[in-house]
Amino acid sequence: MVTIRVPITEQRDASYDILIGRGLLSQLPLLLGQACPAAAYAIITDAHVGKLYGEAVLAEVAETGCQAELLTFPAGERSKNRETWAHLCDRMLAHHFGRDAAIIALGGGVVGDIAGFVAATYLRGIPLVQMPTTLLAMIDSSIGGKTGVDVPAGKNLVGAFLQPRLVIADLNVLVTLAPPQLAAGLAEAIKHGAIADAEYFTFLEREHETIRAKVPEQLERLVARSIEIKAQVVSQDEREAGVRAVLNFGHTIAHAIEAVSKFEVAHGEAVGIGLSLESRLGEALEITRRGTAERIAGLLRQFGLRTERPDGFTVDALIEVMQQDKKRRKGELRFSFIEEVGVAAGNDRDGWTRVAPEGVVREVLG
Repeated sequence: MVTIRVPITEQRDASYDILIGRGLLSQLPLLLGQACPAAAYAIITDAHVGKLYGEAVLAEVAETGCQAELLTFPAGERSKNRETWAHLCDRMLAHHFGRDAAIIALGGGVVGDIAGFVAATYLRGIPLVQMPTTLLAMIDSSIGGKTGVDVPAGKNLVGAFLQPRLVIADLNVLVTLAPPQLAAGLAEAIKHGAIADAEYFTFLEREHETIRAKVPEQLERLVARSIEIKAQVVSQDEREAGVRAVLNFGHTIAHAIEAVSKFEVAHGEAVGIGLSLESRLGEALEITRRGTAERIAGLLRQFGLRTERPDGFTVDALIEVMQQDKKRRKGELRFSFIEEVGVAAGNDRDGWTRVAPEGVVREVLG
């Protein structure tokens, strides 16, 4: 088992460990007792993951001798809304969970975000354990404490920050991942290499075939390195006030694509398109070195990810959604860029996002 510590200095006692290994699910009673002891546990998951792992996790948690309840909701991004959040809170109240309870988020990014938002708000906040079951959730959404739901105006516009007590990444669950779900996580891995580690990006290029084949050694190396990169960034900037903005590379356009598609386009697929287009935008603004966009697009294609704006998505519709982006200031569209593969653009003095004139954005999107 590999342990990666996420040191959080902005809050007392908010630092936590990320555990990476195989068969960690069977060690739940011990792990919960060490990192998140509670009188009762609510296991929140979606209907799909619940069928695969819900009963097994419920049985393991019951071994603690504490009350354990499995709460499920319909799978999919469309369930990541205020109605599902309210329904889960009501069910927890019906089960009489108190402030001495904790929540276990068992699933992908949607589950982690909404279960985390429940934990952040239920009785004004109770502890959270993340148990990601997708590659995307393991290396991205389960780390850093961002929780929330989508609203008609856009993605993740209502939420809260809540650091988990523990993140448990059991690599055995990746065996059940379908190729599109694996590709969704690989888009975030590409982003990590692009913003922080050129050698890691080269590893992804060199080993793309073995990674897609889920060769254990290569997949484990990918998970560990991506988690290290994400953990290093979020530990410096818990509430996205500075350097954490580099993690948004590719995401301004990605979130717009998700919203316009009414979340029919999966997050990872949208991120891949966003990485491709935002790196082109960086080149057009002379922030990003020429040739970088094509290198990124080439790796995206090797992993079976799209690199172009989907047909039927108008530029006007995407721009309208981007006007609601959380990074927007003074009516200006702002993006996170890279200078070249492995080097994020920006600094603490001048900021980690740059303004992009709407005309240039339209030209790149078109």
